Amino acid sequence: MSTLADETYTPTISASELAYRGAVWDIRRETFDLPEATGLVRDMMAHTGAVGIGVVDEENRILLIQQYRHPVRARLWEVPAGLLDVDGESPFDAAARELVEEADLTAARWQVLSDSCLTPGSSSETMRLYLARDISFVAESDRHERSEEEAGFLFRWVDIDEAVDAVVDGRITNAIAQLAILQVSRVLRAEAEGRTVDLRPVEAPRRLVDGRPAYGRGAEIVTDGNPQTSETGED
Repeated sequence: MSTLADETYTPTISASELAYRGAVWDIRRETFDLPEATGLVRDMMAHTGAVGIGVVDEENRILLIQQYRHPVRARLWEVPAGLLDVDGESPFDAAARELVEEADLTAARWQVLSDSCLTPGSSSETMRLYLARDISFVAESDRHERSEEEAGFLFRWVDIDEAVDAVVDGRITNAIAQLAILQVSRVLRAEAEGRTVDLRPVEAPRRLVDGRPAYGRGAEIVTDGNPQTSETGED
């Protein structure tokens, strides 16, 4: 029996156009063929990709941040996270930067928890989730000045069992936070039982992204052998 894994596949794309240019991400309309169906037309969010961090302290508590999210009109409990929107920045470097900017923290020990497609039916967004431990606080004079929604952050260190209960009870609904909490719980439970948890190192490749033709925001999309204008609308 073959190893259980998602299978990468790039179809023939006959048309790709920028339908909407946004401030953070774009909407592309693409026409493509599959062996099982031809002439399919789909609108998709062309996304930069993102990273998230499950931060655990010496008491095995996870850091949660409350932030206002306008599309759902709610203040959600989340984990530190951010976009891969800095040219040339690796996912790990982005995660370390976001941890400093969003939580005033650095971490000495990092591992990969998971790679996810958050809404693959409508968006190209992929998320790499890290586990960060052995944390230190950034000196107050070096802390990032947060603005806009981030200016209203609330921080809470939460016992991992309490966090899992909040997910199960429907009180924490952010998908990235749910994934981080459940993944961290699995790791901490195994360690408490003396079992080894094999987590990937930070340089482990992202199967759906690394080494493949880019397809998110800013990528050149090849249609019938001809490259198209990038998602940013630049020539």
